[in-house]
Amino acid sequence: MNRFLRLLKHRWLDESDARRALGPAALDRLQARVRASEARHSGEIRVMVEAGLPLSYLWRNAPARQRAVTLFGKMRVWDTEHNNGVLIYLLLADHAIEIVADRGVARQVAPERWHQIIASLRQALREHRFEAGLTAAVDEVDALLARHFPLAEGEVNPNELPDAPVMG
Repeated sequence: MNRFLRLLKHRWLDESDARRALGPAALDRLQARVRASEARHSGEIRVMVEAGLPLSYLWRNAPARQRAVTLFGKMRVWDTEHNNGVLIYLLLADHAIEIVADRGVARQVAPERWHQIIASLRQALREHRFEAGLTAAVDEVDALLARHFPLAEGEVNPNELPDAPVMG
């Protein structure tokens, strides 16, 4: 895409566009879904929906993946005890979806599995089923974390990160 057109698209969209895709009730349900998920394993799941990239990313024509990795660090998803945090990132302006998994998870889950989750989410988003698509993605990540990082009997996930989706 032409850099100028991309710049316009990203500047045109703002947080209100992200909030139209996921209203307050949907955000509450996603937060509850993440909270319930984290009661089953020691992993941490974060969801971030961003309307457009900051200007500094646009000037250097940075891809969505670069922003997702930066947010993975800023949101401290990498900083969990078992290195098993996962970020699900949507960039509305580019119709981009990224999943960034910490090294503990990356050692357990093949990249192809992340691509499958992204493909399912992409299809839901094409059909304007934002909440359903994100819920399914959270559920799929939950299943992977429960398989690879289950809680021992009587163990409780200390909930190292906030459960609420981040809108930007």
